[in-house]
Amino acid sequence: MAEIVWTEPALSDLDASADFIALENPIAAQGLVRKIFEHVEHLADHPEMGSTPAELEGRRYRQIVEPPVRVFYRFDGNRVFIVHVMRSERQFDIAHLERGVRRNS
Repeated sequence: MAEIVWTEPALSDLDASADFIALENPIAAQGLVRKIFEHVEHLADHPEMGSTPAELEGRRYRQIVEPPVRVFYRFDGNRVFIVHVMRSERQFDIAHLERGVRRNS
């Protein structure tokens, strides 16, 4: 079983996404955060279940999707690092992944 490690930037990203949704529907925001944590917990037993994002082909990152959010992570054999959370409609920027990885390498 792998250890799940949330990076500070990923938690901040998740918080910002939830805050945005909560402006219109606080209950939906709470439900989304709960679903994301449940989905991420499955990575402890199945760390390779996520897909390889098209933007990151050839790299060791994976993603899980809990609409409207994408959760990016990497697996090092013993730990799953959650490095970035973003709303699906936003444009992907690899710099967001790298800021989470630098802090936890």
